[in-house]
Amino acid sequence: MGNSRSFGASANVPEHNGGQLFVSLKLHKTDGQPMPLNAVPHVTGSMPIVGLWDPVKATAMEGESSTVWELSFVVPSDHDTLEFKFVLKPVDNEREGVFEEGPNRILKAGVMSGGPGPMAKFLLPREYGVGTLELPVSVATDSVSPFALAASWRALKKNIKPYGTRVLGIPDVSLDQGNPSPIPPDHSAQHALELDIEHYEVPPPGSVFKHSVYAADATEFPRGNLERSAAVPVPFYGESLKYKRRQGNPTPLSKKENNTDRSVSVKDLVALGDSDAVPVQAAVSEGESASRDLKTSSKAVGGHSPRLIEIGSDMSQIESQLNDYAETEESGGSKSMPEAAGAVAAAAVADRLLGAKERRQLAIVLVGLPARGKTFTAAKLTRYLRWLGHDTKHFNVGKYRRLQLGCNQSADFFRGDNQEGIDARNEVAALAMEDMLAWMEEGGQVGVFDATNSTNARRKMLMKLAEGKCKIIFLETICNDRAMINTNIELKIQQSPDYADATDHEAALQDFKARLSNYEKMYEPVTEGSYIKMIDMVSGRGKMEVNSISGYLPGRIVFFLLNTHITPRPILLTRHGESQDNVRGRLGGDPPLSEAGEKYALKLADFVHKRLKNERTASIWTSTLQRTLLTARHISGFPKVQWRALDEINSGVCDGMSYLEVKETMPEEYLAREQDKLRYRYPRGESYLDVIQRLEPVIIELERQRSPVVVIAHQAVLRSLYAYFSDKPLKEVPHIEMPLHTIIEIQMGVTGIQEKRYKLMETQSTKYAEFP
Repeated sequence: MGNSRSFGASANVPEHNGGQLFVSLKLHKTDGQPMPLNAVPHVTGSMPIVGLWDPVKATAMEGESSTVWELSFVVPSDHDTLEFKFVLKPVDNEREGVFEEGPNRILKAGVMSGGPGPMAKFLLPREYGVGTLELPVSVATDSVSPFALAASWRALKKNIKPYGTRVLGIPDVSLDQGNPSPIPPDHSAQHALELDIEHYEVPPPGSVFKHSVYAADATEFPRGNLERSAAVPVPFYGESLKYKRRQGNPTPLSKKENNTDRSVSVKDLVALGDSDAVPVQAAVSEGESASRDLKTSSKAVGGHSPRLIEIGSDMSQIESQLNDYAETEESGGSKSMPEAAGAVAAAAVADRLLGAKERRQLAIVLVGLPARGKTFTAAKLTRYLRWLGHDTKHFNVGKYRRLQLGCNQSADFFRGDNQEGIDARNEVAALAMEDMLAWMEEGGQVGVFDATNSTNARRKMLMKLAEGKCKIIFLETICNDRAMINTNIELKIQQSPDYADATDHEAALQDFKARLSNYEKMYEPVTEGSYIKMIDMVSGRGKMEVNSISGYLPGRIVFFLLNTHITPRPILLTRHGESQDNVRGRLGGDPPLSEAGEKYALKLADFVHKRLKNERTASIWTSTLQRTLLTARHISGFPKVQWRALDEINSGVCDGMSYLEVKETMPEEYLAREQDKLRYRYPRGESYLDVIQRLEPVIIELERQRSPVVVIAHQAVLRSLYAYFSDKPLKEVPHIEMPLHTIIEIQMGVTGIQEKRYKLMETQSTKYAEFP
């Protein structure tokens, strides 16, 4: 195919030498341009393919991304002059549409002329919600030889269940709905699975997922001995103002007499009875008040009103809302978090050339009653931020408490009138906070502080400790689903070290419920500072409330949390079947499968139909390269989604070479890659950090999915995805074992992540084991 391209209305006429002409028309949404709801751009004009000026028969443009619509087709290079216009039509009404303003557009030999120029202007009626819409227009062309066109079409018909009629311009994500119900493969075929799938199970390498470790105990250990340089004095009233007003007596039940001589204390951090404490309604019962406080906490703070973000919002909508809170940085102040995708890879280059830049540390402080999923949320958020390249650690106050005081505290230890218990809990909370701040002083970026933090007094203490050292965002988890709460309580009894020695399950259950009741009596929802409230998010019908949130990284956190849930579902990762370039030991390319790869494609289809036979909503995800499409082609009955983001790492000028050839002809490149495989970027290609950045939308979508997903992709891509689920350090990503003809099943759910592996067949290809 040729390389001649023209854009807009002023390009020169390319030479097409009598072949076919591939034409791509695009409309672009500009920043800040509002779009009418449920409306799609169409094209109609003098060609039968676009309806001969009948808007009812106009051809819809496809969404290439969230801001670009595209329509592509092939015409003879010496085609007659084509006239056309763009039409905006609502998706639910085939008979209505709004033509763009101005004369007809003219396309001749791949060059657009006439019409209103490079901007399509629509004057829309009131029901569209937007008065005037202006979208930039571009046209791109490629000359296509008839032989190349025929070969592409033959490959499409032979190897790929049709994903559309376009030869070029495959969008970032394309969908084939598949058959309405699974069609089982021929089990008498030569390559069908001979045994049940359990017989193909093999142990994962090492203990990647800590199945037997309680999630809170997998967090950070104390940095030194469990003593603070500033001890807790007498008396520190850490219980809530709400509790004191209910009881009518602010005097603690017990004191530590030997603490009276301490001069530096936690008490100095938070004064008793602050004037801005949240008032409490008096004539409300304890149960009613606790429930009401959890559901109504939308107090305006700092001149801003909290914002509600509904589930399903995309990143552009979230960024638009968060930008309202953006604060102007003072000149000479510390630099904020990165502000663009790809910042991790760019920062790696900058660190190497200029030294590490200044950082603005961020503390995510969890807030919530017990059994509300705080530790689950904290662990998932920590894993996500680490995978993106942000130095992140998870500090759990409960772990500090157990290490300092043991695991045998009864519910009475957590009473709001037990001053001794309050002092002890605040002591370990301050110790964990000081450890986190000390780690930040050494260069740590994001600390996730995991505790109930259920009173204003506790949160004020943490803000005092962090003052001038890091920015705090409170993350409050609120759950009113009693069935989910009961499930979480059962998991606590089964998994928490607090009840590891309990022999009477019912007694342990009643003790934890009493502990929960003690917390409910003194719980004060967050209304201060910057915060994110996750309200009944586990149901998939909840909402999120944010206040004073701005910046790149907080915005990513909000978007990530909007798409997470605890619905159990498996994710199956597998490389494509062995390709011909695997056998030859060559990088990149778009080769077909080898004989062994074809055999694996049949076995994989049989496996998927057996494993997901009762999962009618499962889907198959592939890259846009033919070796993954060929591997997936025997799987029937499930929708298939092509992701350009799942394509193999771009090896640039090294594409098609063997590593021996790279070593001999480009020794400097070979050495640079050996020294830093994570950050090394192929000339005109990608690095592993680049791959991780482009995979972020895939991770978000995997988190959002509530049904099984089979991902058929490539070694570098699957290493990066697997590193996310297994919480591998970035430096280990390029060295993760990702064998051919093996399925990695990752089970996601409320108890965390578990892994199984199935090796369907051996592979004879060993040359490619270390690539790319």
